[in-house]
Amino acid sequence: MSKRIVSVDDLALHGAPAAFDEVLHVGRPNVGDREKFLRLAGEMFDRRWLSNNGPLLQEFEQRIGDYLGVKHCIAMCNGTIALEIAIRALGLTGEVVVPSYTFVATAHALHWQGITPVFADIDPDTHNLDPDAVRRMITSRTTGIIGVHLWGRPAPVAELQSIADEHGLQLMFDAAHAFGCSHGGRMIGNFGRAEVLSFHATKFFNTFEGGAVVTNDDDLADTMRLMRNFGFAGFDNVIHPGTNGKMVEVCAAMGLTNLDYMDTVIKANQRNHLAYKAAFAEVAGVRLLEFDPKQSNNFQYVVLEVMEGGVERRDAILAALHAENVLARKYFWPGCHRMKPYRDLFPNAGVLLEHTQAVSDRVIVLPSGTTLPDDAPDVIAGVIRHLH
Repeated sequence: MSKRIVSVDDLALHGAPAAFDEVLHVGRPNVGDREKFLRLAGEMFDRRWLSNNGPLLQEFEQRIGDYLGVKHCIAMCNGTIALEIAIRALGLTGEVVVPSYTFVATAHALHWQGITPVFADIDPDTHNLDPDAVRRMITSRTTGIIGVHLWGRPAPVAELQSIADEHGLQLMFDAAHAFGCSHGGRMIGNFGRAEVLSFHATKFFNTFEGGAVVTNDDDLADTMRLMRNFGFAGFDNVIHPGTNGKMVEVCAAMGLTNLDYMDTVIKANQRNHLAYKAAFAEVAGVRLLEFDPKQSNNFQYVVLEVMEGGVERRDAILAALHAENVLARKYFWPGCHRMKPYRDLFPNAGVLLEHTQAVSDRVIVLPSGTTLPDDAPDVIAGVIRHLH
């Protein structure tokens, strides 16, 4: 339940109760038909098949592959393990070019395996990798590029593929934000050697916790299936190094439940985005990031850029929103290169990351999802409008 803010004196910062009785979160989990989930979970218990490539997992992988139009879906216990397995399956070593403006897991998945993440700058308009910046960061030690489809908006796929082909590099994508999104009429999941999805609870589509690698490469898919299960090919027959990256049946049950609910969530996100767009149309000094109407999008992320007043105004807006029980976030501040261990390993990286630093200092991500109150966009815009 929300309470309308009609003047600056109504703000919680001025001693009044918060605008929202409950905290509005970025990434609050969306939950589909509970009865269907409980039925699937009950069947799982009746079979006593809780993990190890059970029938729910197999159905889940098939449905994801069919939805994306991709040959192989290899479901994993989470998106980070999926990144690590894809990186290892591709044989990446030495240096790999990545954006710094991404969730830190993108860089950690490389560093964890002794690979150096080399941070390239972004296009300030799209927030995705700038191909010219990628070119500048390639050295004799570079073996690959990981593009990120940030906010569900596609990275410059063709340009990155051209660079990879020119230099003999592997290209993969972190598509954690981009399930249900398309590029050039093709669903994301079909680009590069492989793309990695996240089904974490905070994503618009979740399996409680989980992820997947999707690919059209048969050999790569076979290798990753071995790697996620300790390298086993049948009973007592280990033929490849591996780890435990398996998705369990209860997570697949949640995934199957939420697949049937996904269109409802996307429509709610789109309504919220349009409402935010209307609410912020008359708010000076801010810009709402748009999506390409010709492409599919999940509309999960409502990204507001504070274009005037610098980081001080951005942080003042965050403080005001938090006081009103709106837990907006400053993703992906301050950039991976300014986090440990990378700020110690590469103390001068920021010299080549001008746009990354500028964008990270002005972005606010606002709550959305199926539980967002109808009047929330107007109330949130009102908080910002009344700040001086």
